[in-house]
Amino acid sequence: MNYFLLGIVFIVYFIMVGYVGYLAWKRTNSSEDFMIAGRETHPYIMALSYGATFISTAAIVGFGGVAGKYGMGILWLVFLNIFVGVFIAFVFFGKRTRRMGKNLGSLTFPEFLGRRFNSKFIQYFSGILIFCAMPIYAAVVLIGAARFMESSLMLDFNLALLVLAVVICAYVLFGGLKGVMYTDALQGTIMFVGMIILLVFIYWVLGGVTEANTALTNMASLYPPDAIAEGGTGWTSFPTLGSPFWWSLVTTTIMGVGIGALAQPQLAVRFMTVKSNKE
Repeated sequence: MNYFLLGIVFIVYFIMVGYVGYLAWKRTNSSEDFMIAGRETHPYIMALSYGATFISTAAIVGFGGVAGKYGMGILWLVFLNIFVGVFIAFVFFGKRTRRMGKNLGSLTFPEFLGRRFNSKFIQYFSGILIFCAMPIYAAVVLIGAARFMESSLMLDFNLALLVLAVVICAYVLFGGLKGVMYTDALQGTIMFVGMIILLVFIYWVLGGVTEANTALTNMASLYPPDAIAEGGTGWTSFPTLGSPFWWSLVTTTIMGVGIGALAQPQLAVRFMTVKSNKE
């Protein structure tokens, strides 16, 4: 592996992140700009930010390993992500969330809930819950990104974690939600293009979709015995109904992540950033 070239790519990436963070800082002039991106975010930026936040490190780094363990049953998560996390979220919740958020003058999700239900308790409780739980979520994302840098560039894990934390803190503190959404849009574009290239390249190398899946099915003899003991049936088939593998895949991964998207405050607040329902 050419670590020098890969290092150049990372440096260019961080320069681009710094630039879009600078743009966000220049365009942040009020508390509304900082907290809710001024309610004037371009729909392209909002959509990419939503997608990058929704997918994040879990899908790019973690779900490859999950697929290696559970097999293609994880594709049901893709279906739920699209149907629940995107279609239902945008069609049934997006417009209402944006409209109510603007009418209530809410700048944060806890404030939105508190004013919507006229309850200070709901506002404070949700705020405390987010304050306590979100750092854990953010820490997992940071750890995943740092592990990726560690394995890709052979960097010390702590150094990679420190660099990421400093860069992220900089554009969040100076650019607010605009900084977050601009960098999300950049990263979302990179992820989308990268995943398309990776998908096409892999199937091209393996001779096509049918040939690739047939080859994976024929590797059933290599499927781990401990996975079979837990109910796994192979990489191209679903685990045995009611087995520990089945319950773990269905409840924790497919339903937990797929349906749980509707309850993520960092996603719901994205709807409050666009100018009108037309966007």
